[in-house]
Amino acid sequence: MVKDGSAEGSAPYDWLNHSLTALHRAHRYRSVQAIEGRAGATIQCQGQPLINFASNDYLGLASDPRLAAAAIAAIQTYGTGSTGSRLLSGHRQLHEELEQAIATLKGTDDALVFSSGYLANLGAIAALVGTPDLIVGDEYNHSSLRAGGKVSGATTLDYRHNDTDHLKQLLEEHRDRHRRCLITTDSVFSMDGDLCPLPAILDLAAAYKSMVLVDEAHGTGVFGAGGSGVVEHLDCTKRPLITVGTLSKALGSLGGYVAGSKPLIEFLRNRAPGWVYTTGLSPADTAAALAAVQIVQHEPQRRDTLWRSVNHLTQQIDQILAEAKKNSLGLKRLPSGSPIIGLQISSAAAVVEASRQLQRAGLWVAAVRPPTVPTSRLRITLMATHQPAHLDHLTTALRALANQP
Repeated sequence: MVKDGSAEGSAPYDWLNHSLTALHRAHRYRSVQAIEGRAGATIQCQGQPLINFASNDYLGLASDPRLAAAAIAAIQTYGTGSTGSRLLSGHRQLHEELEQAIATLKGTDDALVFSSGYLANLGAIAALVGTPDLIVGDEYNHSSLRAGGKVSGATTLDYRHNDTDHLKQLLEEHRDRHRRCLITTDSVFSMDGDLCPLPAILDLAAAYKSMVLVDEAHGTGVFGAGGSGVVEHLDCTKRPLITVGTLSKALGSLGGYVAGSKPLIEFLRNRAPGWVYTTGLSPADTAAALAAVQIVQHEPQRRDTLWRSVNHLTQQIDQILAEAKKNSLGLKRLPSGSPIIGLQISSAAAVVEASRQLQRAGLWVAAVRPPTVPTSRLRITLMATHQPAHLDHLTTALRALANQP
């Protein structure tokens, strides 16, 4: 028996230092670096100007003056905080306006705004299913979807990434043992950039009497003729499902939402713990997100510009890798259908060093390592505000990486 409460030292907190040491040895230790000034296609970090290829601000709205003006006006009218949960003192007319705008964008009856996308997933899943129920989710689902499953108490199973045959097998084996079933998936997988096979998932859901919750965090504002997201892009808007998303990526603000039928939203308004028991979204964030939704609807040229850059950079990277003579890092472009481009690299140590080399060259590119992802990769994200010169700078640096001895 360990008498001091720890098998790794003489005091109950000694294990923390041992764990940190292990993280350093595995090249999995993470730390923050402060960005100075406004976010955008170009940033400054510790005085160094960098071209930013690590942001989820796909439309470049986080620094748009119209969002800032809306946020300032909301603060002047309502103050800085919502002061309580929406069911107590925290509800403002702005919240309803944003929810109606999201419902219109998504083509749904109604929507409910949460204080973060993470809370939206936790709250929705915990309300919709419980211990007698089943959740079947993609193995690459976002952490918030997985956490929602744990909080709910439902039986949770993973199907192989984007493998609808495996999903069908799990439904066939387990669905009839449970009261309700919820299938969960990202629409755009945040670390790989590929899309879910949503039409096939919805077909299986209909066949096995299951609900579907799709997380549009990286799809909203980016996909679809109207900027609604992957659900629109894959022509599934009229099909029964639950859409969750965030206001903090292409919409340039903070918060999350659930969109769907009126009974769904009324139920969540009464039963979702992540909404009932937390302070309402701040007036500034609410107003900024509302301004962003309006821009998404009225300025499709932002998406057009973004997709031109995505297609151009993808072609350039493929050409670089095809012509590389050495490629000692084992660079490989992962399949993607979004502004997220993953470049797989041989090891965690190598991807950290590659990211540092790119930073020395004036580029901000994220190094993503296990356990966040199964294989180490550079995660490149594009914005509508990137200029051709920014893309040229990146391709020059990537060519040097691919050809280094």
